Amino acid sequence: MKTYSAKPSEIEKKWMLIDAKDLVLGRLAVEVSKILRGKHKPTYTPHMDCGDNVIIINAAEVHLSGRKADRKDGKIYYRHTGFPGGIKDTTAGKILHSNHPERVVKFAIRRMIHKGPLGDQQFGNLYVYAGAEHKHEAQKPVAYDFASKNIKNKK
Repeated sequence: MKTYSAKPSEIEKKWMLIDAKDLVLGRLAVEVSKILRGKHKPTYTPHMDCGDNVIIINAAEVHLSGRKADRKDGKIYYRHTGFPGGIKDTTAGKILHSNHPERVVKFAIRRMIHKGPLGDQQFGNLYVYAGAEHKHEAQKPVAYDFASKNIKNKK
């Protein structure tokens, strides 16, 4: 028996639409990273980009469990200015209430995908929007009901 390896001509990419309103961030990120990598397909090949394209709407209304949103001992994102002593930090709640709330969802998903050229290519198939509007109607995305898979997925 031979191991199946997908060829670029055999890969079919679909478009999925996920409404992130009241979904738990970590559970959403795990499922979306699986879809982006293609692990939900029986033709999954580790060295090929066989995942689907994912559109996430209402990213500003995602739910963080526990005290991750508002406390300094919760979820903290760090960055560095490049100067000595230039480390900056911010909480996930501040980012959610800023001008770019979709960054929290992107950070969570990006950190679950491989680091490298293939991971960059797979992460490029993700489109996150803070509101309910998106510009991908022409691709006819299929609605993916993630909230109904488990009662813990929705808050």
